[in-house]
Amino acid sequence: MTAGWAYSTVGSQFEVQLGKMLDAARNEGELKPFIGNRAVQWGRIDANASGQVPMSRLDMQRFRLREGDLLVCEGGEVGRAAIWRDQLPECYFQKALHRLRPRRGYDVRLMQALLEYWASVDGFRDYVTQTSIAHLPREKFVTIPLPLPSTHEQRRIGDVLELVDNLIAALERLIAKKQAIKQGMMQQLLTGRTRLPGFVAEWEVAPFKEIALPSPERLDPQTSGNGTLLIELDDIEPGTGRLLRRETVEEAVSMKSVFRTGDVLFGKLRAYLRKFWLADSSGLCSTEIWVLRTQGHHSPKFIRYLVESDSFIEMASNAHGTHMPRADWSLLSRFEIAIPPPDEQLAIANVLLDADLEIEVLQRRLEKARDIKTGMMQQLLTGRVRLPVDVES
Repeated sequence: MTAGWAYSTVGSQFEVQLGKMLDAARNEGELKPFIGNRAVQWGRIDANASGQVPMSRLDMQRFRLREGDLLVCEGGEVGRAAIWRDQLPECYFQKALHRLRPRRGYDVRLMQALLEYWASVDGFRDYVTQTSIAHLPREKFVTIPLPLPSTHEQRRIGDVLELVDNLIAALERLIAKKQAIKQGMMQQLLTGRTRLPGFVAEWEVAPFKEIALPSPERLDPQTSGNGTLLIELDDIEPGTGRLLRRETVEEAVSMKSVFRTGDVLFGKLRAYLRKFWLADSSGLCSTEIWVLRTQGHHSPKFIRYLVESDSFIEMASNAHGTHMPRADWSLLSRFEIAIPPPDEQLAIANVLLDADLEIEVLQRRLEKARDIKTGMMQQLLTGRVRLPVDVES
């Protein structure tokens, strides 16, 4: 408990109700839009993930959402919550969600922040039931102790955290916009539909194997020397071409592929995950990664963007194997692409690299904003730091 605040319970401060059970055999009435667990993300609701279910008149009275309702995931990622802001003119909710409505004016923004904080510190551990997936039953949810700052302090905390949430949401939207712009640039520049100024030479069409081939070189990691860089599939961030971490070979035991500076690494296992990296040093990597080495005078930077393109990923995803699908080199080697001259390859890659660097700067700002929010939640939601409250406000 936090010194300086009284405590209540979730059930004392909120009317907590589970949504409508989806049962095709029993549900009857008028088709109405509803949202479920999948639509509720942290701090936002995806109205595009709504469906339709027959609703009786009584159902409509019990399960209709209204502005300011707090929706909380009952199962899966327990506690994941977002505030309903009338994203649809009429909508209802299903049983996988708890709906919270304040009984005595508790600020739903503060409640949403508390749920996010509790989830981050394993605060639901004593309240969930665990079968195949975790669940937060209503009878346990309502008993969770709830800090009870004054109405004015609740509002101040809610205002401050909402400002940070708005900054995070704005950065996420801007990053999504920049990523969409970059994808459009790739579709135009990598196909020759749009040419950069000063380039007029004809492009040739050739199979992918004429510009890059997978290196067959392998090495026992225990003979490579301590400190040798080791890249596993999990070390590559999906879709960005960035490394999440850099490990070394000390603990590795199985045979590895050898890569060198300028090689393009591409994850052939579940190619749809889009794991690729332009090597900036030498090292070893999992044999589930192709080490694509350029042929002739082709640009490694250009090849790195080729393997990111939708057409390449689509071809690589025509895999063999069901449980562990792997890209088929016999298909990819014959994959025909339009190839510009080497100088234009490099120019195209540099334009796309500039777009990536701009996105990376925004990503760092987003990570910093999230870190700031985490620190603020640790201080404000535990009462360690108290905000000045203007009672007259």
